Formats: sequence, structure tokens, C-alpha cells
Amino acid sequence: MSNSIQTINPFTEQTLNEYNLMDLQGAENAVNKSNDCFAEWKLVPVKQRIKLANALAEVIEKNRDELVQLMVSEMGKVKSQGESEVTLCANICKYTVNIAEQALANETREYEGGKAIISYQPIGVILGIQPWNFPLYQVIRYSITNLIAGNTTVMKHASNVFGMAEKIQSLYEEAGFPKNAYQSLLIDGKTASALISHQAIKGVTFTGSDKVGKKVAEEAAKRSKKTVLELGSNDAYIVLDDADIQLAIETCVLGRVVNNGQTCVSAKRFIVTESNYDKFKDGFTKAMSQLKTGDPEAEDTDIGPMARKDLREKLHQQVTESIENGASVVCGCEIPEGKGYFYPASILENVTPGMPAYDDELFGPVASLIKAKDNEDAMRIANDSRYGLGGGIFSKDEDKATELAIKHFDTGMVNINGIALSQPNLPFGGVKSSGYGREHGGFGIKEFVNIKSVMVAKNS
Repeated sequence: MSNSIQTINPFTEQTLNEYNLMDLQGAENAVNKSNDCFAEWKLVPVKQRIKLANALAEVIEKNRDELVQLMVSEMGKVKSQGESEVTLCANICKYTVNIAEQALANETREYEGGKAIISYQPIGVILGIQPWNFPLYQVIRYSITNLIAGNTTVMKHASNVFGMAEKIQSLYEEAGFPKNAYQSLLIDGKTASALISHQAIKGVTFTGSDKVGKKVAEEAAKRSKKTVLELGSNDAYIVLDDADIQLAIETCVLGRVVNNGQTCVSAKRFIVTESNYDKFKDGFTKAMSQLKTGDPEAEDTDIGPMARKDLREKLHQQVTESIENGASVVCGCEIPEGKGYFYPASILENVTPGMPAYDDELFGPVASLIKAKDNEDAMRIANDSRYGLGGGIFSKDEDKATELAIKHFDTGMVNINGIALSQPNLPFGGVKSSGYGREHGGFGIKEFVNIKSVMVAKNS
């Protein structure tokens, strides 16, 4: 087996770079160094940690052009969306800085016989296993909160974005974080899995497919180690009887093709009530068909290439299987000729249970269009999924939509009459097979801390 990995530009199909994989012994040595760093880092006052986090925000913004170029060249992200990702990462650092001291401050409570101090103490080295689709954001969102909390981190990135992996480590070092507080390990999945058993690893955070995530959780659970999982989803966006159809069309198109359709928490299943179905279908089809696929660096490109050839092949296999089981092609659904791992904006209808387009996650610009009898049936179909990351509701009755979102939608996040993928001040995460645990909004900073009670008896 080769111990090297090549990164490939999905637009040109040209090799970008070649990286030597770290073996298990090297990875274990890196964890040991991280653990040595933790012994000192955990004692650094929160005030000093947040100064470094502020510095990281500045470094991220200073390196904007290089970071965006890495996203464009390594995984085909549309340039303007790469710029938004950089801004989001800087804002995550700034938000965490603003809430950290209060979130991590000791609390005092009375108890019978004395007073108690509740303290939030770091636990050690946190292993992060992260995907390629948001190659900067996925890493920053977990690592900066854990570092501010006093933990140290080692991270396994996806092999097709190893250039970004190396760059992120350089960002932390440029910001002034101690050596080995954050490390990007160029390792494969097998080595990352083996690290879970390392004594110094105290927790694991994973973003990716539910199949792999469950295996990661199983390995960690065998050793009583906590995990945070952000897994896949087939988010349902519901168009109710009283929806603004034009708004729903515009929002759903954006929600389906953002990041070339390769986003966990994005619109994938479009459930439209019978009274609106034909009008929505016509407008949605026209808008999807008019999107421009092309060079991710071009300003007028709507959809760039998929990140890897094998990912495109998997998507097309899911589409083909759905068609063979009775789904109908509305538009797209064919691999184009020519260079680049492109897949067109596509729509399937007559989508029913038992098809990949209904049951699974289509990680590319393919929409599943489903007709519901009425509002109640639409909500039933939306919840008929093993996933529960995000979703959306379109209705002119905001109060009714809000009640449905809170009481009836089995997801971690719901959009009403719009789409917002990730916000620094709002909790991010899902339920069911979409995982557990929360990041952002001050919640992530306490996922990997020891919530310790110190009871001080009254003097007799």
C-alpha cells in the first residue's frame, strides 16, 4: 500500500501536490506531544487564550486569498462561497472570544452543609476527524472552542484537502498558539481510528457520513470516551398550502446547490402540497435549468465541479438506482462529457420510500421533489427519515410555521421562509442518525470539559 496521497484539482483533473502519510507511530508521537502541551496549556488563564483566538481571527482574514484559492483548487468550491467561509471562520473566533469568559467562569451554589463551586475544566487531547466540503470551517469550528476551553487538539483532515490541513496548522502557529496545541496530522482513516484508543485522547469529534460516524462512536464508547457527531442528512424543505411560491423556489434552488450541492445541512428533499405542486415544479425546474456550471473561479459560476471523481460516480449511482425504482427525471441526471468532475443541477420526482433519493443523502446538486396531499402529510413525509439535521418550512403564517418547527419537526435546526446554514451564535447539530452534541452558540465550548463540583463544608 502506498504511503503517499495526491491531491487533484476537480476542475482541471490535474495533480496539485503529493503528501507523505504519517504512520501510526508518528501519529502517536504527535498525540504525546499534544498531551505534553496540554499539561501547560490547561493552566493558561482564559484571558490569555482568548487573546490568541483574536489573533487567529486576524490571521485568517490576512490569509483570505490563499485560503480561498486552496478551497477552489482542492475541492472545487465556488470562489465567492470560499470568501464567505473565511469570513464565517473569523467570526466564529470573535464570537467565541466574546462568550468564553462567562461560559467558563466558576459558579457558586449553596448546598445543605456548605457552598459548592462548579468549575469547567479541560480534559485533554481532542481528536478531530473532519471532511473536505468546508475544509476551513469544519476544523475551525471545533478546534478554536476546544483550545479556548483549555484542551489541545489533533486533527485528521480529508486526504483531498491536505494542503488546507497544513495551512490551518500554520495559521495557529502564526497566531501565537503554543507549539503542538493544534496539529494537523496527515493520516488515513485507519490510523485515525487506531488513535481513538490512545490513552491521551480524551474525546473525539467527527463530521461525516452516519455509517462511518457510528463506527467512530463505537470505538470511542468501548473506552468510555465522549464523542460529538455531526453526520449526514437529507433535509426536507416543506412548501405548505399558504407558502409564497416564488420565495420558496428562489430559496430552495440556493439551498440545493450551495457548495455544489455538497453540504450536510442543506435542502435536499422538497415536499410540496398538492395545491402548489405544479406551480412550484415549473418554477423550480426553470430556475435549476438556468444555473451555470463551470470554472469555480469565475464570477458568474453557480455550480463548480464535485470534489472527486468517485463522489460523482456514487451520486450518479444513487440517481440511477432511484430511476430504476420508479423515480422520473425532470432535468439533468446525466454525467456531462468533458474535463472536470461536473454534475448538472438535477431534479427527480415521483420519489418514494425505498429509493436512495428518498432514504439516503444525495451529496451533490440533485433535488428530490415529493408531492404531499396536504400540510399534515407534508410534515409526516419530512419526518419519515432516519436523519434529523436541518429542514425548512415555507408559510405566510409565521406563527403556525414556528409551532410546527418547534413541536413537530424532528431536526436540530429549522429554517422558516429562508435558509441560514451556520451561525456563530446559534447551536449547530442534529438528532437521530444525524448525530448528537452541539457546536456554536456557546454550546460547543462545554462539550469536552469536566463539569466539576467542589463542595466546601461550613466551619462548625
